[in-house]
Amino acid sequence: MAQKNALKLFDDKKVRTAWDDEQEKWYFSIVDVIEVLTDSPRARKYWNALKTKLLTEGSELSQKLGQLKMPSADGKMYLTDVADTEQLFRLIQSIPSPKAEPFKLWLAQIAKERLDEMQDPELTIDRAMEQYLRLGYSENWINQRLKSIEVRKELTDEWKQRGMKEGMQFATLTDIITKTWAGKTTKEFKQYKGLKKENLRDNMTNTELILNMLAEASTKDISQVVQPETFDENKKVAVKGGNVAKVARLELEANTGKKVVTSLNDKTIRQQALKKDKKELGNE
Repeated sequence: MAQKNALKLFDDKKVRTAWDDEQEKWYFSIVDVIEVLTDSPRARKYWNALKTKLLTEGSELSQKLGQLKMPSADGKMYLTDVADTEQLFRLIQSIPSPKAEPFKLWLAQIAKERLDEMQDPELTIDRAMEQYLRLGYSENWINQRLKSIEVRKELTDEWKQRGMKEGMQFATLTDIITKTWAGKTTKEFKQYKGLKKENLRDNMTNTELILNMLAEASTKDISQVVQPETFDENKKVAVKGGNVAKVARLELEANTGKKVVTSLNDKTIRQQALKKDKKELGNE
């Protein structure tokens, strides 16, 4: 299965999804959907109880559901119970929620959007921009974030070409790059920013994003020249790529007297941007 993981927003809440190129289907994290519909802080426990109830009632639905690897709060990939759109429609019937009908309409819209994007890939970028704007990010930050997605894709394509595997090997190489340039692993970086399930890159400042892009782009460029053949060789390349951004970070810090890696997250970044906008409006 050629799987592409993505996050979708419903009522500003994130739902992990995966697109299967072969079957041309969306798969949705059931736990995330339950959390959206019930606002339950214990969505996993709710899902376990619902599975038992469905089995007791003789429903075959829970037996037909599958599992896919999806990113978790620690940034690693874990097997997650998922349902395709048709299965999710049936599952929602067993979850009493005032959000059920709006959620069904949202599912139908997601399916339509994917078909549109297959005809016109530029729509994918437009919709990503729209989602970030809804969350309150500045256009300048969004442009950097979208560019970082492109850079990341180029790097992972290079890793695949070198025989690296998605999941643990990708995560290890990413950790090496991040630790080298930022002085923190992905998990440590997230903890420093007070994050749990949130995406680290969605919580980086402009400067952090730029240096992270520099590290990943440098790793890709060096890899294309060195052409590493083993996992250990790819790890050495990751260190070299991270070092390029580390040098830039240290030079910037020496000239500004400020630390580049900060505890700022998306909430505090947006609050600062809002204050800046209000101040500029007040000066006009």
